[in-house]
Amino acid sequence: MHKLFIRVSLLGALAAYAALPSYAAADTPPLKLVVGASPGGTTDRVARGIAKEMTDILKQTVIVENRPGAGGNIAADAVAKAPKDGNTLLVSFTSFTVNATLYKKLPFDPEKDFTPISMLAEVPSVLIARKDFPADNISGLIELAKKNPGKYSFAIGGVGSSLHMATASFEMNAGIKGLTVPYKGTAPALQDLVGGQVDLMFASAVNVMPFYGGDRIKFLGVTSPKSMKQFPSLPPIGDTVDGFSSKAWFGMFGPAGMSKERVDQLNQAVVEGAKRADFVRLIEPEGGTVVTNTPEQFAQFVSEDIKRYAKVVKFTGVTAD
Repeated sequence: MHKLFIRVSLLGALAAYAALPSYAAADTPPLKLVVGASPGGTTDRVARGIAKEMTDILKQTVIVENRPGAGGNIAADAVAKAPKDGNTLLVSFTSFTVNATLYKKLPFDPEKDFTPISMLAEVPSVLIARKDFPADNISGLIELAKKNPGKYSFAIGGVGSSLHMATASFEMNAGIKGLTVPYKGTAPALQDLVGGQVDLMFASAVNVMPFYGGDRIKFLGVTSPKSMKQFPSLPPIGDTVDGFSSKAWFGMFGPAGMSKERVDQLNQAVVEGAKRADFVRLIEPEGGTVVTNTPEQFAQFVSEDIKRYAKVVKFTGVTAD
């Protein structure tokens, strides 16, 4: 009886072990997503959202490591020099392609030193003005700016940021020139606009939603090709300025030289994870949409975006060391 009990107990333990989720072995290293931004920001939230889904899909622990600084270049450089096993990846944003021209010298080549995995999301922005700005729409703003070159100020939350590029792209496409006023972050820039110290600003939807419908600031238009559901009364700026649109994007990269099998595995995990309800709900408050693609499509996008922003950066006349 005693031997029988031991045998039954052993079989029961083995059965219980087999029923556990098939997570990777304990000695399998975690997959690390390196983020070139501080915790709490949009890029960080995107990274943590997709990390949660990839952990479940890949059965491999996925963690996020924040390495802010130099417009995302510190994080990008770390991943460019990481092992090619696909366990160290970069979650980056628009500055990845902006920096290719903005910085005089980079410690990496943004095309040759990385393996694009997939885009994750795109987020448009909103053009707002101080409450007593003497124009109520895009055409009125352009008319004023053309009559008074350099008079009206555009606050930007950071040099080289997607919102800086939206500002420059708008000026370039509209044929106007404003006064760019840089800030260390969106919050102080928005605070000064609300206070009337600056005239205009491109801002993310999540930052200005609390003001929508009130009288503390004016809402002039959105940078998306179509109206945004968060701001149903706002027209796309492209309806007035032909060809204009601007979106921040977020995407995932690995170091160059990864195996095709690992790239395909990661791409499939990202595409599946980004479709899940929790990740979609994470992106929607930003006014954004989930966007995924193949590694080849993402590589093509990056190449074209570098060329596109080269023209915008040249227009600004700004460089960074």
